[in-house]
Amino acid sequence: MTLAQFQHALTTLDELTFVLPNGIKVPAHFHITEVGQVDRLFLDCGGKLRRESVVNFQLYTADDFDHRLAITKLSGIVSQSVEQLGLNPNLEIRVEHQGATIEVYGLALESGQLQLTSLQTDCLAKDKCGLGWGVRSKIYW
Repeated sequence: MTLAQFQHALTTLDELTFVLPNGIKVPAHFHITEVGQVDRLFLDCGGKLRRESVVNFQLYTADDFDHRLAITKLSGIVSQSVEQLGLNPNLEIRVEHQGATIEVYGLALESGQLQLTSLQTDCLAKDKCGLGWGVRSKIYW
């Protein structure tokens, strides 16, 4: 889900509910403690320079059981972040959530709930290392 899609989704929701990939709901007293942009500059195993940017939300659950983040409040937080940080509305959203360690998820809207989606690693140079359809050639590493 892109930032623009998320902002639109907020206008359609009756309540804020985030659901983990295993179907468990994030406790209703969660906080969004960060909204930002994460930029990665890296080389893939084929030697290609790559850049990637995502909007990052940090979902935090504390012992403040009476806290409820209203949709309008979250909308204002996101709008302020867009304005002050110059966030690109076409960037994908990644969500950090505390599990056994800091877990990172994608985000989708499903049945009126914000679904945290599993992410997968992938080789970005399959044609160079023999994992894809191409002929095995020189691996950068």
